[in-house]
Amino acid sequence: MAEQAEATDDRENLLLPGEPRWEGGDGEPIIELVDVYKSFGDDHVLKGLSLKVMPGKITIIIGASGSGKSVLIKHMNGLLRPDKGTVRLFGQDVSKLGDQALDRLRKRVGTMFQNYALFDSLTVRENVAFALVEHGAMARAQAEELAETIIEDLDLGHALDQYPATLSGGMKKRVSLARAIVSNPEVVLFDEPTTGLDPVMMEFVDKLIEEITRKYALTSVLISHDLATIFRIADQVAVLAEGKIICVGRPEEIRESEDPRVQELIGGKAKSQIEVHASDGAEKAEMIVRMKGVHKGWGSNQVLRGVDFEVPRGTLTTLIGGSGSGKSVMMKHLLGLLKADRGRVEVFGQDLSKLSEGDLRELRTKVGMLFQHAALFDSMSVRENVAFPLVERRVCSRKEAHERTDRLLEQLKLMEIADQVPVQISSGQQKRVSLARALVTEPELLIYDEPTTGQDPIMSLYVEEMIMEVQESFDVTSIVISHDMASAFRTADVIAMLHKGEIIACGPPQVIAAAEDERVRNFVYAADVAAQEREAAARRGGGG
Repeated sequence: MAEQAEATDDRENLLLPGEPRWEGGDGEPIIELVDVYKSFGDDHVLKGLSLKVMPGKITIIIGASGSGKSVLIKHMNGLLRPDKGTVRLFGQDVSKLGDQALDRLRKRVGTMFQNYALFDSLTVRENVAFALVEHGAMARAQAEELAETIIEDLDLGHALDQYPATLSGGMKKRVSLARAIVSNPEVVLFDEPTTGLDPVMMEFVDKLIEEITRKYALTSVLISHDLATIFRIADQVAVLAEGKIICVGRPEEIRESEDPRVQELIGGKAKSQIEVHASDGAEKAEMIVRMKGVHKGWGSNQVLRGVDFEVPRGTLTTLIGGSGSGKSVMMKHLLGLLKADRGRVEVFGQDLSKLSEGDLRELRTKVGMLFQHAALFDSMSVRENVAFPLVERRVCSRKEAHERTDRLLEQLKLMEIADQVPVQISSGQQKRVSLARALVTEPELLIYDEPTTGQDPIMSLYVEEMIMEVQESFDVTSIVISHDMASAFRTADVIAMLHKGEIIACGPPQVIAAAEDERVRNFVYAADVAAQEREAAARRGGGG
């Protein structure tokens, strides 16, 4: 596929056979927003926003959570019309178009959603062909034949007749991309395409987007929080803040911006993704968790292959590893939800294989979980959400549960929102409420599942500070499962890397940062390599 990257596919536009590809004048944007305003009730989201998207380029939009990125994208594909200002798609003012004319324009725009949005009951071939059949562009047989061509182009030919549930995250991303481009759009919008992926898979998806953009002469617009993606593939970066585009330019120009709002988003000028948190180790500490020679498999699929893993009391250990490396299976062993085929698992000094189900339930009360998504009950107030584990497990009386809850809410600075429901509070506050709920049972071990995934850089730093605050203020041992290398190196006392079912590296951050194992270095430094690649490309192109 790489050798074809410069070729332009001259297939007809399958949804609109008579519609030529964009033939705007030289220097004319394919999408243009001029002084756009958009509000929802009293919530003023876009406040005089202006942006030009040039054809054939990759434009990445960055901004804090709640800054209006999704609303901006919905203006770009014609799903929303501005309250004031002008939006031009393919040179046409959307405010002056009727519904049918606007619908025709929308068919020239493809979208790749963050969470795949695949139909579980359809095969890969059927998922990709769906839009062509649904829009009546062609007969099912012809649509599936075209889908097969695109799927094979993305190296997924072996998965044509598989269902989404059998695919890895990376494969689902490719299927979602195939579905976005099968109708030969001129513009493709990508909603957080690399969120939740490990650094290696992130790089793969980035390069795939870049190749597809060049090969099919697409214009690509991405919403992204991933700095590695921005500096690896963007032709243009637009920074959204306070309802406006406050800065736009090449990645290297954004990096050098003096605007403090921009620097807050990208983490500072020319800043390495790897900042090592110095740790003095914990060799003599009591081990809260110990796994020795643990094997686990299902049939011929061996997921854990002799895992050795220890977590010292009072430390923060971050477990890193690629998608499918076995991290979730490891955590399920620590909770007693799975039993090892071979080897030994000890938690709080107890061999889990010798505990009854009742003993395991008792052990789990000493473990708190902070899930990737807040997982709060919408119908309960913040106070009721935090108190829920105490009430549900009947750990104490309802009166004592609420007294204990209020003390914790005070400690975590949440008392002001105690009577509000989740929908009324910010995503950062929801994270903090979720943490309070994990802490209310006074656990000895706290497990964080991808706490910074999907967060913008500002929110990621907020979550990190929250984790460090808990580590300093509570008598707790923490395990963090993460793909976020910057966060891991800033916060961890110990980092362990799981690769193909084995722990291949474990030690303080400074030891992992200096590791010579290529598997470790390729994973850990993927983001820094991305920045270096982008800078080298800019120099080769004379900065243009």
